[in-house]
Amino acid sequence: MTDVPISILDLAAVGPQESIADSFAGSVRLAQAAERLGYERIWYAEHHNIRSIASSATAVLIAHIAAHTEKIRLGAGGIMLPNHSPLVIAEQFGTLEILHPGRIDLGLGRAPGSDTAAMRALRRDEFSSERFPQDVQELQGLLSENSPISGVVAIPGKGTNVPLYILGSSLFGANLAAVLGLPYAFASHFAPHSLFDALQVYREGFKPSEHLAEPYAMAGVGVIAAADKAEADRQLEVTRRIRVKSLFKTPGGGKLSEEEVDQILDSPRARAVDEMLTYSAVGTGAEAAAYLADFQAKTGVQELITVHYADSVDNRVRSVELLAEAAELGAAAAA
Repeated sequence: MTDVPISILDLAAVGPQESIADSFAGSVRLAQAAERLGYERIWYAEHHNIRSIASSATAVLIAHIAAHTEKIRLGAGGIMLPNHSPLVIAEQFGTLEILHPGRIDLGLGRAPGSDTAAMRALRRDEFSSERFPQDVQELQGLLSENSPISGVVAIPGKGTNVPLYILGSSLFGANLAAVLGLPYAFASHFAPHSLFDALQVYREGFKPSEHLAEPYAMAGVGVIAAADKAEADRQLEVTRRIRVKSLFKTPGGGKLSEEEVDQILDSPRARAVDEMLTYSAVGTGAEAAAYLADFQAKTGVQELITVHYADSVDNRVRSVELLAEAAELGAAAAA
């Protein structure tokens, strides 16, 4: 059992035999289970043009989940801010905060969350990410009482002070979160290589702000908890195959066949997939909980963001349940 809060990043994954409607219904089930079991919060990530991820309209999905839950915190992990104007995001999340007061978080990233073709379709320009620090501060101002733009007020949004989190998979986000005195979440569930360097940069450079007196670091970690290790390992293999299909295409840009997936997994290219899964707790609930306790002890993070990989909604919800039971989340929440 770990003493820090455990949260969830729900990608609204679409399993091999599932529809997008199945995925959304599963996200409701997962959120209701997480609320009942004592998880801290659930975040949803903005991705585009990825067949296996259905959380592209992030604010809309958060609103749907919030309407079907009562108290668990919900938010974006994250909104890719360079894809949007700060005013639009302030209005969206200001609306969510007013509808569901005290339950909304806003994590922000600067990656596109998409491929090149989708970036063009989003009308994102090549300099968007360079404006990210200024856009974060503009958004923060729009959510406060004092708009940074003369004659422009976020309605809704003004005065809601939705809490902001900086997300990152490199040292850039760590530096920015430190300078702005904001919480920082590192995406070690898919970009593990800079985890410890980023945490060090964040902690050493942190400047207290009106929002946060001390550093608050979070880290993503994959989880596959199942009834036994053999079943967890089977789901891990399915996860590897899904990752291959999302990362690689045929020479003509089409979907890979199962035989082509086998070939990639048997080649050096599989390293790109397996590196993304470096920090993954795979096994029974007890084994997964022990892995998370060790991961937290090594990183010293104040919160864990678990990403439950599974081949179906049922198995993903079961993973959430098994981990919570083993980690005694309900007992920790009651205490």
